[in-house]
Amino acid sequence: MKKSTAIIFPNQLFEQSEMIDQCKDFVIVEEYLFFNQFKFHKQKILFHRISMKKYESYLLSKGKNVLYIDSFKKESDIRILIDQLNNVNEINIYDPVDDWLSRRILKHSKKTKIKLNIHKNPSFITSEDTLKSFFKSEKKKFFQTSFYKKQRIELNILINNGQPAGGKWTYDDLNREKYPKDKEAPKLKTFQKDEIRVNNESYINDYFKNNPGKIEKFIYPTDFKQAKQWFDDFLVNRFDEFGPYEDAVLKEKSILNHSVLSPLLNSGLISPNYVIEKSLHFYEKNNIRLNSCEGFLRQIIGWREFIRGVYIAVGNKERTRNFWNFNRKIPNSFYNGDTGIEPIDDTIKKINNSAYANHIERLMIIGNFMLLCEFEPNEVYKWFMEMFIDSYDWVMVPNVYGMSQFSDSGMMSTKPYISSSNYILKMSNYKKGDWCKIWDSLFWNFMDKQRDFFIKNPRMRMLVSSFDRMEESKRTSLLKTADEYLKTL
Repeated sequence: MKKSTAIIFPNQLFEQSEMIDQCKDFVIVEEYLFFNQFKFHKQKILFHRISMKKYESYLLSKGKNVLYIDSFKKESDIRILIDQLNNVNEINIYDPVDDWLSRRILKHSKKTKIKLNIHKNPSFITSEDTLKSFFKSEKKKFFQTSFYKKQRIELNILINNGQPAGGKWTYDDLNREKYPKDKEAPKLKTFQKDEIRVNNESYINDYFKNNPGKIEKFIYPTDFKQAKQWFDDFLVNRFDEFGPYEDAVLKEKSILNHSVLSPLLNSGLISPNYVIEKSLHFYEKNNIRLNSCEGFLRQIIGWREFIRGVYIAVGNKERTRNFWNFNRKIPNSFYNGDTGIEPIDDTIKKINNSAYANHIERLMIIGNFMLLCEFEPNEVYKWFMEMFIDSYDWVMVPNVYGMSQFSDSGMMSTKPYISSSNYILKMSNYKKGDWCKIWDSLFWNFMDKQRDFFIKNPRMRMLVSSFDRMEESKRTSLLKTADEYLKTL
């Protein structure tokens, strides 16, 4: 007798869902696109491996039948797995929110004539109606601010009598403080190194020893209980000052007052609804400052949902565009952290130790500098996919091609996110040094080369004029320094 089975991917480890209630037989697969498409950071692989093995135990405890497929088996490729599903006439999956994976599943379920049931993905909260009405693929531009306002109203979050709490939709003007010199970053919740982690560290060393990153300082929750404890620790120790220091950068640390919930939300270990409800309750009961609560929830209901919507609507357009026509490859120095640019090298070394960087380090340090270095956008996408614990196709396509590299020509941004060294100095504890000269030279070189674009942009036009007003000798020196550095890449 033929049967129905449910397939679970590494980023779908949900505690509750209709699919769990309805299905008896499960396949948990270390699918190729999540484990071997690129050389993913060792901590990302370790995070998936441990959380998936724990999830296997969770489903077994609920009386389910579970087949677990390791990454080194040929069936870890979904195309081969579906082709070899014997005595199965029906597959149940959550919406993958992954274009490549979806195409492969659809193609091979059709080829094998297996019925495919696609269930709602509990990782996201935006209604289908909102997705269809706001994210129309024929739209030329998408603006997060208007989407965020719509979300706040529809979800009734921080709304009083139809108006935003405190009278403003966002409090970004209060959220740009530098970390005080004598201030200690909050200590983080830690988890005991258990047997399952020890066993699976050897799995990483056996099968992924040539991948980037180090596993010694792994700190992440890997099950539902730990995820909730991690979130509770954020609420108690970091939530209130999240807002003021949201954009701050420290040479020595990355997490500061950030929640680092993205790997947990993106893998299913904690749900956005749980995070929203508990955050609002904690805000109301503990006198948390409004700019911190609003700024944090905007990441969840605004940016995260917005990125997913853009990906579904125009992700394929974004990833095939190269607006600047850059083709430079990323050298090994951007994996090892020996580029000679102090903030870049420090950030890369922190990433190698943790598979994490905060959003300013990603956008305004790494992404900014990579754009000034004229790297091919596909190379930048690959680097971001490889190096971060929370990286998935739906995350990185809009964030890299759209936000960071502006290679989509502005489908979700009005201008590229670039800056001179001044921004880094302003938001961090870095001091002026030789790196500033190279960074600034690359910035003005970019302005000069792309002047036709910037002259048309009211917000950037003045910078081109500033460059043109410089002494000729200074302009020549800047362009020469930039050229010399680019030749070393």
